[in-house]
Amino acid sequence: MFWLQYLQPDLVLGDSITALAPEILQQHQLRGLVLDVDETLVPLREQQVSPEIVDWVEQIRPVATIWLASNNLSEARISSIAAALSLPYVLGARKPSRRKLRQAVEQMDLPVSQVAMVGDRLFTDVLAGNRLGLFTILVEPMVDPESATRSYPIRNFEVWLSQRLGVQLAQQQNITNDNKA
Repeated sequence: MFWLQYLQPDLVLGDSITALAPEILQQHQLRGLVLDVDETLVPLREQQVSPEIVDWVEQIRPVATIWLASNNLSEARISSIAAALSLPYVLGARKPSRRKLRQAVEQMDLPVSQVAMVGDRLFTDVLAGNRLGLFTILVEPMVDPESATRSYPIRNFEVWLSQRLGVQLAQQQNITNDNKA
């Protein structure tokens, strides 16, 4: 089915966002990242950015322009996270809508082919990124250290349904931008 290609990430990291190394970005010729916030960078109930994420952003900043794009409507939460990372952001993105992602990419002044959408959800992050023609990277959700056994029922359902429909979600290593039509 043609529409299933919109749920297929270009890269399945199989780990949290901190495993996304500069070498991976360079391998895929990516110079910009649009990052989901909730569960991708920060557990949903956390207000503070972990030192691990701060270090990761500083490691990525020299090789890629970074923007945050959140469906969250809380200006206080998203602006606080963005300020802690010194990153620009859009909130209320309404992913899988492309409108706010397009705004972020336009602000980067990069071709769409050099920008990736990175997130933990198929039906929001991956779908929105693919609809805009971005390289899409699926990461594992950030685990809340207070409740490491927390489940992700909506994400788990998305993964289950997508796999039943034929989407391949095994960890991928050598995917190129050539598969974007």
